[in-house]
Amino acid sequence: MPRTDVEATVMHVRVPAGLPEPAYRDVLETLAGISPVVQALPPGAAVVELRGALRYHGVPALRLAERARVRSLARFSVDLRIGLAPTWAVAATASARAPEHGGIVAVAPDEVEGFLAPLPVAELHGVGPAHAAALTDYGIHTVGMLAALPLATIQRVLGGRPGRLAHDRARGIDPRPVTPRTLPMSAAVRHRFERQVMDGATVRARLLDLVVRLAATLRTRDQVARGLTLQLDFAGDARWTRTLRLPEPSAHDEDLRTAAYRLMDRAGLQRGRLVGLLVRAEDLVAASAAAEQISLDRGREMRLRAEQAVDRANRRFGDGSVGPAALLHKAA
Repeated sequence: MPRTDVEATVMHVRVPAGLPEPAYRDVLETLAGISPVVQALPPGAAVVELRGALRYHGVPALRLAERARVRSLARFSVDLRIGLAPTWAVAATASARAPEHGGIVAVAPDEVEGFLAPLPVAELHGVGPAHAAALTDYGIHTVGMLAALPLATIQRVLGGRPGRLAHDRARGIDPRPVTPRTLPMSAAVRHRFERQVMDGATVRARLLDLVVRLAATLRTRDQVARGLTLQLDFAGDARWTRTLRLPEPSAHDEDLRTAAYRLMDRAGLQRGRLVGLLVRAEDLVAASAAAEQISLDRGREMRLRAEQAVDRANRRFGDGSVGPAALLHKAA
């Protein structure tokens, strides 16, 4: 039976893999009902500061974690994996060890060393695959071994700052505060191919279609994006996702298309069997709140005027009535 008197002050929460963004936002709102200090860690985690919440609710940390899990499950059918501990890194390590279907792993201050010591170094939060491989090659297989070695030895293996961070976290030391941060507003469009696609021209045509739809949605909402995310879904459940920061906030077809094509080039599709595309505009702000630089490019100004004319035509005759010529023969 888990202890009910765990003196944890940090709660790390993981949501199921692939959870849609609206459901993730619902989970963040649920956590905000437990504590006002919630830091979103998109796309699938969050960390919660419990110090004030413990005093306000007057119940142990484990009860707050159970409350968050029950509320999320009852309201949204989303079960959570939760870690409770005195520090961020230990709580995150604990949540990763919670059952895949949802559950709570609580680590009291006097249990930190015993909890961490037997774990493989790869399971310590903050130690990535490359650093874990370097430590293992050196003969450091467990977190306990990592904690027991002199700092100088670890720094020779991983380097100065990475070595210090790994050494501290192996001993449960992580002074990072939880900084309240909500999930930035976003908008997304998706397409699923009826069959596996390997033709680059077909993929680019569909990507252009998504970008045009997304940009039109943003302009309708009087919003601009600071970033753009491209997600490629491959046969066999493989997935590639990257985000690109835009030079300046925009909702124009040309700017979003340029960013999307740059991301597609980075993917290096080659012979990848693509089954789906998702394009998401990130970190949205009101168009009126974003300063738009004056352009001296006459060609660009003419394209933006044409874009306004297209928007008017589509509002009058229906979405998609007017669009890029490249989409006239787009493949399904």
